[in-house]
Amino acid sequence: MDKNTKTISMVFLLVAAMVGLAFASVPLYRMFCKLTGFGGTTMLSTKLPDKMLEREVIVKFDANVSRGINWDFKPEKHQETVKLGQQGLIAFMAKNKSRLPVTGTAVYNVTPNKAGQYFHKMQCFCFGEQLLNPGEEMPMPVVFYIDPSMAEDREMDDVTSITLSYTFFPAESEELDKALEAFYNAGND
Repeated sequence: MDKNTKTISMVFLLVAAMVGLAFASVPLYRMFCKLTGFGGTTMLSTKLPDKMLEREVIVKFDANVSRGINWDFKPEKHQETVKLGQQGLIAFMAKNKSRLPVTGTAVYNVTPNKAGQYFHKMQCFCFGEQLLNPGEEMPMPVVFYIDPSMAEDREMDDVTSITLSYTFFPAESEELDKALEAFYNAGND
């Protein structure tokens, strides 16, 4: 191979590697956030910890909807005080105010961001798409706890409250397409 062919091959490989990294960056970033709690990403758990501590934290609840989704969405209560390791339960209420079925997907985080690695969700509506028919109202529960190991982290000594925030966005889905088809086939406009 001559010098020009080698250079062109190297540039092509470099461009291909950069394009591959660009496509992989979002999934890799999501995986990193889920593993570390970075950026307020919460942890997922299947069972409660073995111990509960006396230290309490106020958990505040925030609910939002994007412009493209005509829903009322709010928490049943604005805050709850839980001990580290204690199970918490909150239900968010969602109501479709539009005349059509709407499927939404929730994006969530906690603040302060550094608390994400200690905030564990055991059950959450945010794990999938939610379909609401016109006028339908639905409770959406979240079961959570704050890891007792937070008490051992000196960086968390100043954390007395954590805000769990959700924002719903419209979602494209087969369920939505089927619901819209059934809605129009029933003679609704």
